[in-house]
Amino acid sequence: MDTLKKQIANFAKERDWEKYHSPKNLAIGLAVEASELLEIFLWLTEDESRNLPESKLDNIKEEIGDVMIYLVNIANQFGLDPIECAKRKLELNKEKYPPDLVRGSAKKYTEYK
Repeated sequence: MDTLKKQIANFAKERDWEKYHSPKNLAIGLAVEASELLEIFLWLTEDESRNLPESKLDNIKEEIGDVMIYLVNIANQFGLDPIECAKRKLELNKEKYPPDLVRGSAKKYTEYK
């Protein structure tokens, strides 16, 4: 992760793009890229979404890369480690969604109380 963070920071620095990388702009960019990932699945059936042709998988790889770059950029703005953030959130979710209570259900944790 540290290597990726440095590569992403250097990429922006070499292009003098840091001035555009405010948290607001990066969050908007992240949402746009996540929407582009979502667009790949637009109008597909559940089965089609699980059995994508290679061309669609290539598109997914690119959009995941874009999402990851924006996410790392935002984390860098606040001195956060995205991996540590994900681990912490997973621990919180374990508390919200105990397996014996939520197994097999897609309900939100607030619907169990």
